[in-house]
Amino acid sequence: MHSYLKLVFFLIVSISCVQLPAQNLKTYEQDLPGAAIKFKMVAIPAGTFTIGSPVSEAGREEDEGPQKKVTVSSFWMSEHEVTFAEWDAFFKSMDVPQTKAIAVDAVSRPTAQYIDLTWGMGRDGKQPTNSMSQAAAIMYCKWLYAKTGIFYRLPTEAEWEYACRAGSTKAFSFEDNPQRLKEYAFFKDNSNNKFQKVNQLKPNAWGLYDMLGNLSEWTLDQYDPQAYEKLSNNAKDPLVPAGSRYPRVVRGGSYLSDAKECRCANRIPSLTDWNKRDPQIPKSRWWLTDGMTVGFRLVRPAQQPSKEDIEKFFALYLK
Repeated sequence: MHSYLKLVFFLIVSISCVQLPAQNLKTYEQDLPGAAIKFKMVAIPAGTFTIGSPVSEAGREEDEGPQKKVTVSSFWMSEHEVTFAEWDAFFKSMDVPQTKAIAVDAVSRPTAQYIDLTWGMGRDGKQPTNSMSQAAAIMYCKWLYAKTGIFYRLPTEAEWEYACRAGSTKAFSFEDNPQRLKEYAFFKDNSNNKFQKVNQLKPNAWGLYDMLGNLSEWTLDQYDPQAYEKLSNNAKDPLVPAGSRYPRVVRGGSYLSDAKECRCANRIPSLTDWNKRDPQIPKSRWWLTDGMTVGFRLVRPAQQPSKEDIEKFFALYLK
């Protein structure tokens, strides 16, 4: 493995594996300083699960196997997708910490949105923020760290699927048949072709809303269709480190997805086409003109890494 990728892998593993005792993790609400906004972080216990899908699962894709046993350390995950209210506290802030991390834009403040990237679907306090690149999502995490002193990041693929399943081996966590999917997810059959406000439908068994449907969610992993073939059984906190800008992995399906795309194991590679109509030269590192189905949620590792490791993480992922 290239030395750069080894360093990324080391940082993520070290961030994930240094743990407080699992019983010390409790669900809490995070305040955003300077804004009357709170979001809930749900405690997720450590455990072992089978990543991917069995060959018998309806709608299964080749990149979902072979299934492997994976151990995941404990962490917190945001109860719902990051909302416009939460994002706008960052977007409208005038004191975003300066950085050279995103070379294309040269500054850490988001470039102006040249079109309405909500596409008329709404931007009130409970709408999930959409059309963000992975770099923009991680810049939001960096801003949160500067504001709160707490390290937040995106989930790994393994963390995401583990939290989505919430102890289940079923295709949709609640069962294999998609007949009840409308109770848990906004997708093609019930979304009216729009993303919807968060926390309206049923949460999964661990209290997480909209893990399936509504918006697809960024993970940290580089997309590799043979990722599970290369994964050893009983791997701990696996990650395919980021290399090239495309493709990265998003999960969960969206408001435009068929039911089969909203299965827990479904893997979606990001596409350059998600930004094909961007008129800027070079194209923005922040916005996705054709990625209106993409959003994100947050993870906090059980124990905060050192300041030096946090700085290395942001430098590597925002290169």
